[in-house]
Amino acid sequence: MKQVNIGGVPEHFNLAWYLTLKNGEYKDKDIDLRWHDYYGGTGAMCKALRNKDIDIAVILTEGIIKDIIAGNPSKIVQTFVQSPLIWGIHVAANSNYNTIEDIKGTKAAISRYGSGSHLMAYINAENNNWNLEKDLDFEVIKNLEGAVAGLTKGIADYFLWEKFTTKPLVDDGTFRSIGNCPSPWPCFVIAVREDFIENEKETLRTILNIINNTTIDFKHIPSIDKTIANRYEQQLEDVQEWLSLTEWSQDIIDEDTILKVQKELLNLNIIPEIVDYDQLVYKL
Repeated sequence: MKQVNIGGVPEHFNLAWYLTLKNGEYKDKDIDLRWHDYYGGTGAMCKALRNKDIDIAVILTEGIIKDIIAGNPSKIVQTFVQSPLIWGIHVAANSNYNTIEDIKGTKAAISRYGSGSHLMAYINAENNNWNLEKDLDFEVIKNLEGAVAGLTKGIADYFLWEKFTTKPLVDDGTFRSIGNCPSPWPCFVIAVREDFIENEKETLRTILNIINNTTIDFKHIPSIDKTIANRYEQQLEDVQEWLSLTEWSQDIIDEDTILKVQKELLNLNIIPEIVDYDQLVYKL
């Protein structure tokens, strides 16, 4: 049996992977697919791909594009979630900040430099016409748990994270939400180490076929809203709203999207240059 390691965030977006693993669908095809939760998000997964801790990552589009350009020997093989990620902008519940304008020039909590929370702080700043040199400051907090501690203790002032993942922390009075910042592109892609693509094309095709067969009908799985609400400790109405906004994909990411992301990252000085589509994407 072929062992394959895959990583992703422990969030509702990735429930389809859990369901296919629970059903033994990969083992039926002689693949021992092992899922690894990455609480540190994109930055932690980029490191894991580089270190060969994982073969495949379900990862934020902008984060993996940045890291491949920076030398990560991986390629994007398809889009996983077509819809944008809705990033909630959060402050501590007892904070004096009430609007996005209030947090201008204050300190953003980020999981890592180069992470989604870091890149989206730039997007939020640009959306609000802030000075990217003067109005952005960062505090590395590693993960959601670190953000709770950082904001509560006043080490950092605000934090961008996926809106529905953080909603329980808003509901219980840990955070307050002061706005949203949707990513300007499809949020999650599947990225694979180049050496794995080279040596295991058929294994990879099989894995993608299995997951794509599940995501194509994901919203129609009986009581899927209740399953998500229970598993991720979320309110049913929040899950139903999230499902209505989320579209999975079974297709390769297109050239226009890749160029759009790169132009944005270049504009924000996050990447040094725009590279060719083929340097970032592999068509299976």
